[in-house]
Amino acid sequence: MSANKNHKQQQRAVAQMVVAAAMATPCPTKPLFVALGFALGIVATLSLMGSTGSSALPGAALELFFPSHPVNVSTEVRPRQPPRPVQVQPQAAPAVSASSPPPVPVADAGISRHAALTVQPQAAPATGVSSPPSPPVVADAASDKKRAALHENASTAEEEGGRRPVVDDDDDARLMALASAAPRAVRVGGGGAPKVAFLFLAKWDLPMAPLWERFFEGHRGLYSVYVHTHPAFNASAAASDDSGSAFHRRHIPSKEVKWGHISMVEAERRLLAHALLDHSNARFILLSESHVPLFDFPTVYSYIINSTKVYMESYDEPGGTGRGRYKRGMAPTITPWQWRKGSQWFDLDRALAVDVVADDVYFPVFRKFCKRNCYTDEHYLPTFLHIRHPEAAAGRTVTWVDWSHGGPHPSRFTRMEVTVDFLRWLRGGTTCEYNGRTTTVCFLFARKFLPNSLTRFLRFAPKVMGFG
Repeated sequence: MSANKNHKQQQRAVAQMVVAAAMATPCPTKPLFVALGFALGIVATLSLMGSTGSSALPGAALELFFPSHPVNVSTEVRPRQPPRPVQVQPQAAPAVSASSPPPVPVADAGISRHAALTVQPQAAPATGVSSPPSPPVVADAASDKKRAALHENASTAEEEGGRRPVVDDDDDARLMALASAAPRAVRVGGGGAPKVAFLFLAKWDLPMAPLWERFFEGHRGLYSVYVHTHPAFNASAAASDDSGSAFHRRHIPSKEVKWGHISMVEAERRLLAHALLDHSNARFILLSESHVPLFDFPTVYSYIINSTKVYMESYDEPGGTGRGRYKRGMAPTITPWQWRKGSQWFDLDRALAVDVVADDVYFPVFRKFCKRNCYTDEHYLPTFLHIRHPEAAAGRTVTWVDWSHGGPHPSRFTRMEVTVDFLRWLRGGTTCEYNGRTTTVCFLFARKFLPNSLTRFLRFAPKVMGFG
């Protein structure tokens, strides 16, 4: 304390001497005040340094007025080290019992070009009709998102807030790649028989499902069912909780479909691709929610399986609703002379179905150019068939529909219009060719019937159509 006190007294003495000298020296008034302010600043600074209790070093005082060179601070930013990966212990594989389902069969050698695609075995439903295998997971270590598998069916609807899963473009690409590599010939297991795949392209629900249930009843193992509907539709409302239902867990992941839009053909290809994953499916029939069967299952099955032709319309129609829909940008891949029209409701064999899902020549052209009054569902498959397999088609469809009233849509039929005489006429009122012979069995199905007509069909089916 005494040292600090003496130091303060010395500072005051020095300050008084400086002030006295400044007062004694003759000088102008303004410089005098400047010198006086400078002296007072020195005194105040020294006083503050002394009051801090630190050592009164001369260097410290000088640095207030003559600072030393600043220290160079490095601006280098060191990168943050990534966290160490967590070590995950592999889990033991579950034990396989004798009752475990066999692995899903792998396609022929043609699948080797898709070696990264793998199919997980799925348990068959209790209906006895095998479920479509789940589309594959594409191995890609760069992104876990690409490893997301396609959902198998509508059983995920309840797990996802009552909404069916929706596929994206990557899902479709993987599905088409796997289906394109499927065998072109039917592969049936021991004791089995080739199956007919019924592909339902529905706007919403299936109001005629009870009639179809009676149609399929007792014929397990001879058919497969696949349903594509609006992605917002709660599939549990249409898929019965009864495991014996033909529609139980038969909804596939889907996208929204717009009338006259390319999305309708995309949905058809999606249905075909799922059905091709079952190698025992031999024929593929596209149906709508307003379709009804006109004959019993054995008749339909025998007619389709034994046919030497596929059933799809493909014809040249002059005028605005035919040739007038052709787009010039399609040339030279598709020329105006190759342009064809026909009903979208088809029956295809397995080899042609594989060609459709594998088409990377004509379908991209339709997707790019067939817009604005083009209606791809009426032109893509008829044009594709005419170019690639003109000899394969019978030139007609097996679905009856009434276009006699004109307009962009066929006639719709209500409950009161469904009569015994009308159904009998649908079943045999025309003649056509089947395997080189003339027959009156030309239409196996009919549309468009409103939901309120279901009760009439259920009533007349045993008497007229032979089932139920």
